[in-house]
Amino acid sequence: MKKEFSGKTVIVTGGASGMGLLSGQNFFERGANVLLCDYNEEELNKAKALFDGDEKRLLTVLCDVRNFDEVRETVRACIEKFGSLDVMVNCAGGNSCRIFGRWEEFCDLPIEQIRWGVDVNLMGTVYFCHEAMRQMRKQKSGVIINFGSITGLEGDTCGLDYAISKSAIMNGLNKSLAKEGARYGVRVNCVAPGPVLTRPGMANMKTALGRAADPQEIVDMVLYLASERSSFVTGATILMDGGRHLLMEDGV
Repeated sequence: MKKEFSGKTVIVTGGASGMGLLSGQNFFERGANVLLCDYNEEELNKAKALFDGDEKRLLTVLCDVRNFDEVRETVRACIEKFGSLDVMVNCAGGNSCRIFGRWEEFCDLPIEQIRWGVDVNLMGTVYFCHEAMRQMRKQKSGVIINFGSITGLEGDTCGLDYAISKSAIMNGLNKSLAKEGARYGVRVNCVAPGPVLTRPGMANMKTALGRAADPQEIVDMVLYLASERSSFVTGATILMDGGRHLLMEDGV
């Protein structure tokens, strides 16, 4: 049986760990050419060792998503090796308070920390969308999948830059790019998780279903949106939060 993504090429940012790595593994297992990019060279090398099979279908690239030149070179390397870019998955991101270990109120945080959060979570996604769309417009086909978050709906006093970035991705970027892409056969969608068991602390976040998501549950939606099974879906933000937003509506 032909694998679902045979002959397709996928770029995954944040590909050295978490849902980025899991997404890359799932696409690879289903026959795709996969480019994993990440800023952490040591973790990227560890991730590469997890892939079995034809290494001709795998490329790892060191890339800081905050740097547009590096983003552009990453996409160029993908086209040079595989000849196309069919699916762009923007997983790279993180809460700046957790990364920097500083949890002061917004106006007391260093502006460099806030800029880091916006650059990683929003501008990195914008940069890769910019370059992916350029190639997909030429091909007259392609799928872009961005990661939002329930935090983009809730807001958060611990890491406003994260909430700001995710809200912008889920609304302005997702809808605008989907409108533009529709003219060229390019679909653009967003997956917005709630708590996911990529870190132990996530298990303590409340949801209507009483649990956090298994990472594979989120990746399964990514695979669906990347496939022809979702050929009539674009401009959508798929909220995968176990009903956490329902608790917001009830004032819990």
